[in-house]
Amino acid sequence: MGLELDRKLAALLEVLASRPGILAGMRWTVHSEKPLYEDEWLDIRLADVELPGGRHLEHRLIRTPPGAGCVMVKDGRVLLLWRHRFITDTWGWEIPVGKIDPGEDPAYAAARETEEETGWRPGPLTPLLRVEPTPGISDSVHHIYLADGAERIGPPLDDFESDHVSWVPLADIPTLISRGEISTGTTLAALLYALTSQPSPN
Repeated sequence: MGLELDRKLAALLEVLASRPGILAGMRWTVHSEKPLYEDEWLDIRLADVELPGGRHLEHRLIRTPPGAGCVMVKDGRVLLLWRHRFITDTWGWEIPVGKIDPGEDPAYAAARETEEETGWRPGPLTPLLRVEPTPGISDSVHHIYLADGAERIGPPLDDFESDHVSWVPLADIPTLISRGEISTGTTLAALLYALTSQPSPN
């Protein structure tokens, strides 16, 4: 099944490569962007966008600094923050994610944010995935890394980030998702991808 799917995908990509107009015809063209509001976290703009048929529309967009986060796995468990999001008034489990400072290496930022939010220092980092959580309204991008192991260094510096931090069994992730206890886009993508990357039990 997997091999057949790979063949079909390869065939589709070959067709698209031979007919670039298929993709070019779907492209939206930005003619201008008018600033509406800006601070260190948000840059809100009003864009003049031309659709493929020639019609124009005004589209609001948000430009933000990139972020980095970490999935720390140790002995079949993953370190998660149980936190409240006041905007949606919801509670849920999340991986540590934060803003990349100007000029900062994404992997360094992921390790720094993890330490600040959890009090644990991640082990060796390997790139896991790149997430664009809200491309319909924002250019936000999150660089997520997988850490093999972790070392406790003390209480979280940013103790306001969560109610508590816990090592959650990876096997429980699907159940937590079905119960709505994991619902944020980046955390969902990262944990599900990390699950597929784990070796199968013998």
